[in-house]
Amino acid sequence: MADVLARLHTGPPIVADGGMGALLGGAAAGLRCPEEANLRAPESVVAVHASYIRAGAELIETNTFGANRRKLAAKLLEDDFEAINSAGVRLAREARDVSGRDVMIAGAIGPLGELEVFDPRERGPLYAEQAQVLEGRGVDLLMLETFFDVDDLVVAVEAVRAVSSLPLVALLTFDDEAEAAGGLDAAAAADRLAQLDVVAIGTNHGAGPHAALTALGRMGGAGLPLAVLPNIGLATIVGGRVVFPHSTPEYFADFAAQAVALGARIVGGCCGTTPAQIEAIRSALDEERSPRASFEERTLPIAAASVPAERETGLARALRSGEWVVSVELDPPKGGTNDSMIEVARALRDSGAVGFVDVNDNPMARARMNALMASIAIQREAGIEAIPHVTPRDTTVMGLEGVLLGAHAEGVRNILAVTGDPPHVGDYPGSRGVYEVDSIGLVQLLARLNEGIDYVGKAIDRPTSFHVGVAVNPSADDVELELERYHRKVAAGAQFAMTQALFDLEGLESFLGRLGGASPIPVLAGVWPLRSHAMALRLHNEVPGISVPAFVLDALERAGADAPAVGLELARELVADLRGRVAGIYVIPPFKQPEAALDLLLR
Repeated sequence: MADVLARLHTGPPIVADGGMGALLGGAAAGLRCPEEANLRAPESVVAVHASYIRAGAELIETNTFGANRRKLAAKLLEDDFEAINSAGVRLAREARDVSGRDVMIAGAIGPLGELEVFDPRERGPLYAEQAQVLEGRGVDLLMLETFFDVDDLVVAVEAVRAVSSLPLVALLTFDDEAEAAGGLDAAAAADRLAQLDVVAIGTNHGAGPHAALTALGRMGGAGLPLAVLPNIGLATIVGGRVVFPHSTPEYFADFAAQAVALGARIVGGCCGTTPAQIEAIRSALDEERSPRASFEERTLPIAAASVPAERETGLARALRSGEWVVSVELDPPKGGTNDSMIEVARALRDSGAVGFVDVNDNPMARARMNALMASIAIQREAGIEAIPHVTPRDTTVMGLEGVLLGAHAEGVRNILAVTGDPPHVGDYPGSRGVYEVDSIGLVQLLARLNEGIDYVGKAIDRPTSFHVGVAVNPSADDVELELERYHRKVAAGAQFAMTQALFDLEGLESFLGRLGGASPIPVLAGVWPLRSHAMALRLHNEVPGISVPAFVLDALERAGADAPAVGLELARELVADLRGRVAGIYVIPPFKQPEAALDLLLR
């Protein structure tokens, strides 16, 4: 420990090793993760460590970055948790012994995962458990690295410190603007980390040397020794393989010189770096090389853009003023043309009875035109405001933000955040939904965009003005769960709600009663004029979330051939009863006959 602490404050900076995962990728066929090589290809792990030592590394990290119990369990390796971590230390020590050099061994500990939110009480023990094994097997220090979230890193440091007295190095990952997740600036992150019981702070992974130096330049004011171990650059995927750019050793030598000039006491590499880059760092430090040019952040001035006043959507205005809102639900086309959809939207607008159209997003998990793109076309060509349904089923959070921002720029501002029908019920039975967030997370994402930040807290050019709606099912089988989720949706930022299809008032009134008599946000009730007894039976028995009352089923059965007229009359009676109880309705028209919704609305 004394040697580690002494070197951090006196003498030349410490040269660390480089990336492990890419170099171990071909060590054994079918490795489920790089850490499995500790058991299945130990000679390859030793060889990689030895190559870094020969290149001049004085600090090598154990091959245990992703070897916490949770990540190993995801690869069906949970039972090998202790064996993998123990072997990781043993193999690093073996490489040191074989080299005959005085090399420090750092136990590598990475984060538990991305995007998910863990209770600190669940996270801490996982970090502590891994630290105990690594310390017990003889590492000299512990490296907590590649953490994107400073709160998570704080949890890890405190958990590890509770079970270990070894020196801790805490490393965050920043983007090329020197921001971590949540938009936290590197300087602010350094100040927070400096309050912890760590011996050094810094950055690793990331977009490459330049981004690392940008962050490093802002962390020096915290007063702790700095460490920097960047990726070689931005990776790409070619033929299913991760490929890194050809960053020359000379480039890395200059990076090392700049890093030392900024106060770095540990300099190494991360993903994509090889012994060639580490040898270049070693040479630059031995030669006490000066940077070719002093490191400076250069940013071009950005002209201040005029920010237009937030435009209230027609739906928001109507709900605010208490107007009776009427929308008709449309399914986007299955093909690449939207002529018929536009024609129907125009007919609905021209009727004078419909103010809005809400647009399904791949209903029944069958591929159709994207609801946001369809809504752009409807608003532009038909001149009626749309309410596209958006589900987190089909794309990542980043993808959702991209299409939402594009739709916003084209004037689509009303959004209904829905879970979406699961892929296996539709045309893609082998497909799995993405679902990085659920519908509540999607509401949070939209609310953050309205605040001018993205999902992870980074600033966008200017705040959006989405009018955010959510789905609610007053007739849900588990009403308590539905109430709990509804409260969470409202708390997340929902501004209006649209119910599952209703066929009577009983479920709605009971649900509103549990809410104290009224919904905290305006509600549009779904009305579906049923056209046959067979359709009603199918909906009641086969479609999740829909319950058709017995009196409706009986009436349609008695009606026989007159069922369409009876179903229409029942729907008209329901609409009349809904006035005064909800803010409006949306009509679910007969399949492939969207204009038939006007039969309900026009007498």
